[in-house]
Amino acid sequence: MSVSLHSPPSSALSSSSLQKANLRFIVCSTRPTLNFNPQRSFPQIRASSGFSASLDAGSTTELDSVASHSEIVPDTVIFDDFERFPPTAATVSSSLLLGICSLPDTTFRSAVDTALADSHCYGLESSDLRMSCFADKALVNVGGDLAKMVPGRVSTEVDARLAYDTHGIVRKVHALLALYNEIGIPPERLLFKIPSTWQGIEASSLLEAEGVQTHMTFVYSFCQAAAAAQAGASVIQIFVGRIRDWARNHSGDPEIEAALKRGDDPGVALVTKAYNYIHKYGYKSKLMAAAVRNKQDIFNLLGVDYIITPLKILHSLKESVTPPDDKYSFTRRLSPQSAATYNFSNEELAKWDQYSFASAMGPAAVELLTAGLDGYTNQAKRVEELFRKIWPPPNV
Repeated sequence: MSVSLHSPPSSALSSSSLQKANLRFIVCSTRPTLNFNPQRSFPQIRASSGFSASLDAGSTTELDSVASHSEIVPDTVIFDDFERFPPTAATVSSSLLLGICSLPDTTFRSAVDTALADSHCYGLESSDLRMSCFADKALVNVGGDLAKMVPGRVSTEVDARLAYDTHGIVRKVHALLALYNEIGIPPERLLFKIPSTWQGIEASSLLEAEGVQTHMTFVYSFCQAAAAAQAGASVIQIFVGRIRDWARNHSGDPEIEAALKRGDDPGVALVTKAYNYIHKYGYKSKLMAAAVRNKQDIFNLLGVDYIITPLKILHSLKESVTPPDDKYSFTRRLSPQSAATYNFSNEELAKWDQYSFASAMGPAAVELLTAGLDGYTNQAKRVEELFRKIWPPPNV
């Protein structure tokens, strides 16, 4: 699954920030009951690995405590933290390609240069088709290199410009799969990161029926999470902090207003509801919480399958000892047992269709989904514009 997380809007990326924001891995600490790759076991990475031993031997840290409930997925950059957090899974995306191209000496630059020399792409008559072909080849070449470095799955971003084209998404994934097959990367090593539009969710359903693993992103509402679970998506990613940020500056979203009225954080509330839905009704999807802002977010999400955690928070967790009598902060909040008692309305339990899905998408989900798609689209366009400038590459 960087599974990469999200980088800033393309207009805000400088050369130096690209080094930090774009060259990202998802590094998974492992727990047997929550294996991110169900078809492959990962090497054991203890929660305490990679940090200075500033605590007495045998001390229980906050990181140890939270890692006993949820799989902690450090959000780390290759240059600063690769040795401290050997990655077990990774993501390849347009933002990663931009970062690679800004750093000619990076390990992955040859993968991009080789893609730009591809004879099939070179033979396409249309410049737009040629650049799109080069971009696909570059994603796959870099993804193939990453697959040799990590034992888990590599998540590959699907072009956001296809977000409202179900069959376009399926064709693109099939094309990427064929390219991966050419370089010997089997489907079980791969995830495909698809925006959670209705059309994206339909594409996920078709692909999962073929045995292709999908990772649904830009989930900001219950209807998106529930529909993705019904579609059989392998991974569903919810952005806790982004929902909270929206709620601080906007109003009028019924789902968010209901959470606030109960005194709940709206991002945490969505993860909780989605988790309970998935586990109460036996869906196979794994739930990933992203965009956490602080330790309390993590404490409130304990039990969710995966928590994407910034390094600053990880270091704080590691350097803090769990008080022996502190039972509240480290109580598992989400569990199959608690899910069994959660009540859903008849409308929430119905089979989602395009009409009910569109009706249930509140303003927060619509705005945040649109912003995410715009960011991904801009990055994809920037990659193609850059390839036009540097094609053909030298020394290939």
